[in-house]
Amino acid sequence: MGVSSMATSAAGEARHGVGYTLDGQVAVIELRRPSAGNALDVSLRAGLIAAVRRVRGDGDLVRAVLLTAEGRHFCVGQDLKEHARALESAPASAFAIVRDEYNPLVEELHALPHPVVAAVEGACVGAGLGLALCADLRVAGAGARFSTAFTGIGLAADSGLSGALAQAVGRSRAAALMLLGDRFDAEAAHQWGLVHSVVPDGGAAAEGLALAKRLAAGPTAAYAEVKALLQADGAPLPVVLEREAAAQERLGTTEDHQAAVRAFLAGRQPSFTGH
Repeated sequence: MGVSSMATSAAGEARHGVGYTLDGQVAVIELRRPSAGNALDVSLRAGLIAAVRRVRGDGDLVRAVLLTAEGRHFCVGQDLKEHARALESAPASAFAIVRDEYNPLVEELHALPHPVVAAVEGACVGAGLGLALCADLRVAGAGARFSTAFTGIGLAADSGLSGALAQAVGRSRAAALMLLGDRFDAEAAHQWGLVHSVVPDGGAAAEGLALAKRLAAGPTAAYAEVKALLQADGAPLPVVLEREAAAQERLGTTEDHQAAVRAFLAGRQPSFTGH
């Protein structure tokens, strides 16, 4: 995809950074470090959070988001060479990036009111899987492979992976995936509900963009309320019911709802503006 880089190139890598562009009303955020499997180093982490904040800054220009990556792999997780250097030079602060960089990134992604689609090809492991799980819907190439990966290097989890994975596939399966660290393929991810659809290799970005454009043309105010309701997973039933009632009341005053009711009664397809 033709995206403009938000981060400068690094020595020895022709593409290194995070791209951001608007395709219609879809903000396309693209990891651009293909020679390293889009491993998350300081440049990509900074570029990602800048891109997510730009989505908010673009206001009504954006109605949906596509998170994708250049090259064969979506994201192989944290750059372990960078991590090894941090362990050697400053072991006491080597994990400061979890609170200082990963946590704010995940929080900003989850806070987006826009529907977010992730297009996954190749490897999607560790923090890369955590990043994909920040999306509302995921499209995977048939050859995509996933793994939590953390216990393989003596760690537990970060990037919101433990909570998001348990919510997506259930606590028991999430425990097995996190404790054993076994790889699983796109078909298994689809069967478990982790990905929305599986497409031929190389087609995830195009399918993801089509899905994001479909969402961008929909009732985005309603989508924002749906996202907020789903984030209350596990809340007591009375709380869920009250939140739903409040959401319906808010949406009932929108132009989208009132125009859609009129369109339905007239036998027409509704047109949504997000207002």
